[in-house]
Amino acid sequence: QVQLVESGGGLVQAGGSLRLSCAASGRTFSRSGMGWFRQAPGKEREKVGGISWTGSSTYYADSVKGRFTISRDNAKNTVYLQMNNLKPEDTAVYYCAARELALAATTRYDYWGQGTQVTVSS
Repeated sequence: QVQLVESGGGLVQAGGSLRLSCAASGRTFSRSGMGWFRQAPGKEREKVGGISWTGSSTYYADSVKGRFTISRDNAKNTVYLQMNNLKPEDTAVYYCAARELALAATTRYDYWGQGTQVTVSS
């Protein structure tokens, strides 16, 4: 069983930055591929980034490529999403997710966090 807790969301002006963190419990984090998703009101959930369980590969949605960076620290059981040059359309609840041995681009995850709100004002 893996429990995920996101933090770092908040209100930021357009062009600003935020770093989201996702702390994982359990002994399988180092073997878990991790993903970041977001869901805006009235929209479907979309994957914005992923990192393989080895940490050797990453995936980004076109909408965030060049602005968002995903990374992981296995010693801290934490995955991060650095978000730069934020836009109002990035406003959403952001979720992290985990799946054992997952690749960066997978869309299937077994464990989910509760989400953290990111609001970007224009």
